[in-house]
Amino acid sequence: MKANSRHWPIGLLLALFLMLPTLSIGQEEDAFAAALTQLKTASTSNRGLAIQLVAAVKQPQAVVVLQALLDGRLLKLKSTDQMVIGTETETGYQLSDALTAKDLGAVEKDATQKITLTNSLRSQLRKIIGQRQLNDTDANVRLEAVNAMAKAVDEESLALLQTQLNTENDERVQKAIKIILGLEQLNSPDKAKRLEAIGLLKEHANQNVVNRLNGLLEKDDQGQYLETDSDVRNTAKTALVSINSDLQLYAGVETLFFGLSLGAVLVLSAIGLAITFGVMGVINMAHGELMMLGAYTTYVTQQLMPNHLGLSIVVAIPAAFIISGLAGIIIERGIIRFLYGRPLETLLATFGVSLFLQQTVRSIFSPLNRSVTTPEWMSGALQINDFLALTWNRFYILVFCLLVFLLLLQILKRTRLGLEVRAVAQNRPMAKAMGVPTGRVDALTFGLGSGIAGVAGVALSQITNVGPNLGQAYIVDSFMVVVFGGVGNLWGTLVAGFSLGIANKLLEPYAGAVLAKILVLVFIILFIQKRPRGLFPQQGRAVEG
Repeated sequence: MKANSRHWPIGLLLALFLMLPTLSIGQEEDAFAAALTQLKTASTSNRGLAIQLVAAVKQPQAVVVLQALLDGRLLKLKSTDQMVIGTETETGYQLSDALTAKDLGAVEKDATQKITLTNSLRSQLRKIIGQRQLNDTDANVRLEAVNAMAKAVDEESLALLQTQLNTENDERVQKAIKIILGLEQLNSPDKAKRLEAIGLLKEHANQNVVNRLNGLLEKDDQGQYLETDSDVRNTAKTALVSINSDLQLYAGVETLFFGLSLGAVLVLSAIGLAITFGVMGVINMAHGELMMLGAYTTYVTQQLMPNHLGLSIVVAIPAAFIISGLAGIIIERGIIRFLYGRPLETLLATFGVSLFLQQTVRSIFSPLNRSVTTPEWMSGALQINDFLALTWNRFYILVFCLLVFLLLLQILKRTRLGLEVRAVAQNRPMAKAMGVPTGRVDALTFGLGSGIAGVAGVALSQITNVGPNLGQAYIVDSFMVVVFGGVGNLWGTLVAGFSLGIANKLLEPYAGAVLAKILVLVFIILFIQKRPRGLFPQQGRAVEG
């Protein structure tokens, strides 16, 4: 009698499993509850059948329970034996009812017991979850299901994937299925099927495909090829040559993207300097510290808006422009206006200002670097394929750079300030004789250039730590961009910034980051020997003086 009573739960589970297709909604809920009970009480050897019963229930919550079980979040409360799903917090778990998904509040970890799995059950569970999700209306869910099934492939999974391929309309899911089928087909004893698989995989390459094809060309300890057929090996070599040519193309696209993003940073850091240097002839050594002020403004804004990180970046842009712009006006009115026509004294004075600003920031924020959190909408990357991904933060910086450049062009072309700036740049004595207030134009121009430096600091805060020495890393590069493009010419600054950014990234794989910068500097020195006025010479006072 004891032997029969010990095995009756298995018989009950089998009966429920066979009856599930004919159960009503209410009966299905009871079956779901019974399966959860078995997950909680069954021995490890019987838990696999309980998992299958949960998987057979046609309720969305069943998939949630199975995923929680796979993730180690399916628990039971020690006090009531109730099945719950836990989300880990700093002090314990935030719970929801496994059967109804009702919120149950928070408990300490000691109040719960985890439902454990063996490795074989985990493999089984991954396959079951994938099979359940193959019919989901969301293509992303189906893609995750296919990727999950790829970790535990068997004959049943292959048959399901082949059936899914015949009806699947999403290209990403189709590709993932074809890769799985092709990789499995490489194990076929039939030479023709292995050759067919290589032809299929060549058109749908990812890192797993590259590794597997390389594996066909490897040798064992005795020096024998793992793939014994020479035709298959030669076909695999040809496929790898084709794939590697694609990889070189993707590497080139990635290098170009990183070069453009670096160029965008250089343009943002140099464009304000181009305005002040081109119009006023002032070598501003404190330009990097004005960028630093913009970066710290971003940090402070995030501290004031900790629950709105995405919005804080948007708020930081005008705030950084105003703060750095006002600092620039103060520097111009307080120091620089007394030193016009004395470039050496101006250089030394602005260098002193840079040291003062660095020490001020150290006194307020400490010498330690501050980390600015990248908002969610700027995080991650655009995954083109397994070999090419473009990071969102650099993409947004590139777009931001172009927007700032276009806005600055509109200001200089369509506003009264822009008209006066162009007049002073072309002929200061004549502009002054015509009634243009050159002193006010100088102050506003310096403020405009400084404000743009602050905006550049906002962008820099997203790709590097914010610290007192942040500006020092970009001041030399900024001067190189301005000189190379043509002093005071905005279009020259744009072209020079992107050109130097791309050149740096092209040289880095061969020469390293430091030597690449040195080579670029040597090139600019040689270039200036031939064209002292840069790519796009500016006509005006800066040239005449």
